[in-house]
Amino acid sequence: MQSTRTFRDRFFLVLKGLAMGAANKVPGVSGGVVAFVAGFYEEFIYSLKKVNKKAFALLINGRFKSFYRYINGRFLTLLFSGTVISYFSVSKVLDYLIKHYELYVWSVFFGMIIGSIYYIYREFDDWHYKTYISLFIGILLGISISFLNPAKENDNLWFVFFCGIISVSGMTLPGFSGSFILILLGNYVLLLVDSVNALYDTIADIFTGDFSFIRNNERIETLQILAIFTLGSLAGLVSFSHVLSYILKNYKSITLAAITGFIIGSLGVVWPWKNTLYKLDPNGDYLLDSRGEKIIENYERFIPEWHGETYLAIGYILVGIAIVLALIWYGQKTTTNK
Repeated sequence: MQSTRTFRDRFFLVLKGLAMGAANKVPGVSGGVVAFVAGFYEEFIYSLKKVNKKAFALLINGRFKSFYRYINGRFLTLLFSGTVISYFSVSKVLDYLIKHYELYVWSVFFGMIIGSIYYIYREFDDWHYKTYISLFIGILLGISISFLNPAKENDNLWFVFFCGIISVSGMTLPGFSGSFILILLGNYVLLLVDSVNALYDTIADIFTGDFSFIRNNERIETLQILAIFTLGSLAGLVSFSHVLSYILKNYKSITLAAITGFIIGSLGVVWPWKNTLYKLDPNGDYLLDSRGEKIIENYERFIPEWHGETYLAIGYILVGIAIVLALIWYGQKTTTNK
């Protein structure tokens, strides 16, 4: 599988990793949707499933090439390279765009999810009472999650590890937004903002020869939290992939119907017309994160009035749909050429 990938395939796989990583960081958007629509979801799940006892035996015995081939290493390396890069580049751009053009960014994502639903519906043809029930349950769960109230921030390392396991579900389960779950768990700012910024600042300090951060207890504690969160994410990736691989193998139709339901339910989270609700202290003042920015608590959704901004937002929804259709077209063209 690895040797047949052309340079163009490898390049686009890195781009898909960029898209997946960026989607994972945006509350309400699932990186798994990118994998699902772009056509590499099952390969992604089955590759992660290969991280098992046999893989560790190859690694411990020093058979690194065999280990790399066994886990489909080239695929995973290219994909995760794009994902990691996105956290320090694309996601930064997304942070800026959401801050200054929030309505239009949500509109694009809303359109992409609508396009994803269309794609899945078109490809899925095994509808019967079991899959309809599964679809309905998926929709209910997706909608229910979107209206939960967030908890308070918690930096207990066991809880951080648990957050890592749960948050990575957005990569393996389309429609299930890991970053939105972190908001509900109260640790979005701590784990996807403060920790990532601490790592970025530390890398910058190392490159400039400044090692004073070693004496910065707050920085070290934040890096420790990030390390535990990363371990939890890796554990979540491997464990979820084994479970999903089994489910896809034995209950594929029911699973795909549930995934479709999750994605439909997630439309409530990504609804473009909403007011952001921020956390307040007992005096009614805004609570601020380490960057001095307001901490998001949840969203209040509303039906928009018809005016120029609304029409423009609808235009961006159509752009989002077009992006997904383009991805589908590219995937079909690539498959045909092979």
